[in-house]
Amino acid sequence: MKLVNPLYHPLAVLAGGIVLVGGVRIAKLNHFVMLPLAAGVATIGAGVIASESSLGAKPKPRSPSVAKELGNLRTQANKLAHKAQVLKTEAQNLLTQSSQMELLGTLQYACDRTTELPQKIEAMAERLHGDDSILSVQELQQQRVTVQKKLAQSSGATQQQLQQLDQSLQRNISLAQQGQDARQAQLLSLSQLIAESAGVLQAMQNQLRSANLAEASQSAELKSLSDELRDFQENLDVLVLT
Repeated sequence: MKLVNPLYHPLAVLAGGIVLVGGVRIAKLNHFVMLPLAAGVATIGAGVIASESSLGAKPKPRSPSVAKELGNLRTQANKLAHKAQVLKTEAQNLLTQSSQMELLGTLQYACDRTTELPQKIEAMAERLHGDDSILSVQELQQQRVTVQKKLAQSSGATQQQLQQLDQSLQRNISLAQQGQDARQAQLLSLSQLIAESAGVLQAMQNQLRSANLAEASQSAELKSLSDELRDFQENLDVLVLT
């Protein structure tokens, strides 16, 4: 048992005081004998109280499947953030002409959003901590409303991304309505979005290294990929922050 300062636990100090008074006044024992004994009682009592308090406050552990999926997400997010930082540095070295500054800014913004992902995953992990933190139907429906609003205003690749996300949320809502834990399904949806973001990031890097960016068409393609990566990050935010 860990030693704890009894002064932080009034009940332990009270117990020590009772032992001291009882020993000296009632049992007529020498106070030099009773002082160490009373201090020992107070210290042991404080340790017991602290142990019980920590046990009572200890959160329930995550289910193994959820913990495993969170570990995978952390690994994916850290790798993606690192690649985004590398790409940002490469872009700063390659896009140096004044006519390329707008493209550089678009690419930097997409990379910066991507490097924020590990912190967002950690914030989400805190909210999902414990077996009693099962996602509710209301939370999932709120996420779906956000996706559908974005879907109504989207087109092309972004619209396809949102349609896939909407389908994932429908499955998760169905799980929650059946009384099942939808957290793992939600984390799998995040994992899929991160994997797709990694694919777009790789395409951006390939384009940056091999394309003739002096040509407007190839610069436009890189900008389109940057916009797509940014859209992925916004869609990830729906699952992570909502």
